[in-house]
Amino acid sequence: MAQVTRITVETTVNAPLTKVWKAWNTPVDIMQWNTPDPSWHSPSSENDLRVGGSFKNRMEAKDGSFGFDFEGIYDKVDEHKEIAYTMPDGRRAATVFTEQGGKTSIATTFDAETENDPEFQKQGWQAILDNFVKYVESN
Repeated sequence: MAQVTRITVETTVNAPLTKVWKAWNTPVDIMQWNTPDPSWHSPSSENDLRVGGSFKNRMEAKDGSFGFDFEGIYDKVDEHKEIAYTMPDGRRAATVFTEQGGKTSIATTFDAETENDPEFQKQGWQAILDNFVKYVESN
């Protein structure tokens, strides 16, 4: 079996953990921030935040040229601390939330897929994370 490449992206949000957690997990919020850049949008989001529950976020290019569902099943939900899930292709991801001094650090580690260069994947996930920060800090 091939070695799985694990990638980590991280950021700090100038907002308390409760606000960050809500924006991370509420579909109406997810549809506002879940894009790598302004040429994309997230027209739908479903989230059943519990172990065994699932999520599905639709991501599409605004010009209609490409779109996909980003989805998974939750393996771990430790409120205000960690969320872990498995994607349909078996890859895993985990996000850890840590609050300190009114700011919240977020670190997501995920198994890279094999179709795209790992650095490209890291940039994409980081861009979405950066967009999340902008969204939370401006609302």
